[in-house]
Amino acid sequence: MQGKVCLVTGATSGIGLYTAVGLAKAGATVVMVGRDGVKGGQARAQVEALAGAGAGPIHLLLSDLASMSLIRKLAADVEAQFGALHVLVNNAGAINQTRTLTKDGYETTFGVNHLSYFLLTHLLLPLLERSGSGRIVNVASDAHKGGNLNFEDLQLERGWSGWKSYANSKLMNVMFTYALARRLEGKKVTANCLHPGVIASGFGKNDPGIFKFLVGLAQPFMLSSEKGAQTSIFLATAPEVEGQSGGYYARSKLSRSSGRSRDQTAQERLWTESAKLCGL
Repeated sequence: MQGKVCLVTGATSGIGLYTAVGLAKAGATVVMVGRDGVKGGQARAQVEALAGAGAGPIHLLLSDLASMSLIRKLAADVEAQFGALHVLVNNAGAINQTRTLTKDGYETTFGVNHLSYFLLTHLLLPLLERSGSGRIVNVASDAHKGGNLNFEDLQLERGWSGWKSYANSKLMNVMFTYALARRLEGKKVTANCLHPGVIASGFGKNDPGIFKFLVGLAQPFMLSSEKGAQTSIFLATAPEVEGQSGGYYARSKLSRSSGRSRDQTAQERLWTESAKLCGL
């Protein structure tokens, strides 16, 4: 991975941080993306320490993926500062127990977990194509199997729940990956998605109430963030998946996603709706 530039969103904690560690250990130039400068600086220092001597360079860029204008700025900053991109790991995500809106007026889980993947990938795709063989890695979840999209109410203005919104967003990650892989056929850029496992991290603890309590109870039975990052690192680096596209992986092996996720008509409708919302 020496000489390759890898960007990881949501890289200041959890599996994103350990994905950055793994890529740095492999020799890549790692670009960590986070929201907070203080937390981001601490995370960058942690990644440097964990990656150890001989690791690739580690950089930090700040962006709020709940803001489309800041996503656009992030893409421009990547091109201006690095001039190349070989791996994009769309990892940032959240589960919320209160329905809120992004700065652009979209339901927050939908905006951060899906629209940020969609928009950032589109903005960086020309750079990935110019840089040679590129890989797009979308962190989804087996939670997608509980998702069910209503295209008349994608943002769940009616009947919203934190879990339903999260499951739908992870379904969208998988559907987006499949639709993207079709568009990349014949090109040197691939797109795959993955289930990282059920991870013991800060995920799910950003809201008060019963969900936070249940996450705390389940935490001893969850995977560590380090183990949860392994499939992301595998898809970003492994020679055996070079040229392989349109797959859903779990434990670094090809897996089968839900029937709903494989509905090409629904995938194309989601693509069209997402492009409109992102102003593409």
